[in-house]
Amino acid sequence: MPAESTLLRIHRAAKAEFLEKGFQGASLRSIVKSLGMTTGAFYGYYKSKEELFEALVGQAYDYLIGRFTKAQLDFAKLPHARQPEALGEVSGECMSDMLHYAYDHLEECKLLLCAAEGTRFAGLVDEMVRIETQATHAYCQVLEELGRPVPDIDLRLEHILITGMFHTFFELIIHEMPLAQAENYLREMRAFYTAGWMEIMGQ
Repeated sequence: MPAESTLLRIHRAAKAEFLEKGFQGASLRSIVKSLGMTTGAFYGYYKSKEELFEALVGQAYDYLIGRFTKAQLDFAKLPHARQPEALGEVSGECMSDMLHYAYDHLEECKLLLCAAEGTRFAGLVDEMVRIETQATHAYCQVLEELGRPVPDIDLRLEHILITGMFHTFFELIIHEMPLAQAENYLREMRAFYTAGWMEIMGQ
């Protein structure tokens, strides 16, 4: 059997095992057994369960973190006077891109969100929260420079709200809502969080 076909079979079996049991509960032995392969033959493709999981989700992780980081950098490069009016546009485009990517790579993204505990990928939401928090603080400084000072924001509340925003967004993917419905929910979610943040920031 051609090597590529065997690799695809490994990936299909591994996705099913990881989605059902999570990374920590998944067994290489079960994956190999379901394929009718020997362990030695499997190790010709991957050296470990960690390496196999990374092959499945690494690209999706890099895209989501990279796209989100790019949005923050692009926004920060805008003239300060333009940032308040451009905030919704830049943020909305980024979240829409991530949503469509996730629906095009649904299994990989569900592995990231539901099965990554015990791997470096389990920190996806935490990393996004860190990036968003830094960007929020930078934006508050811009508002102050523009003569629109922001009240002090409780850091614990800020962390809770930002974390909740990402969990809300990823719920759309985890539950595999029809894309058109997910797009509508995303618009409503963004409107909800934007209004809330404007209130907290006194804008």
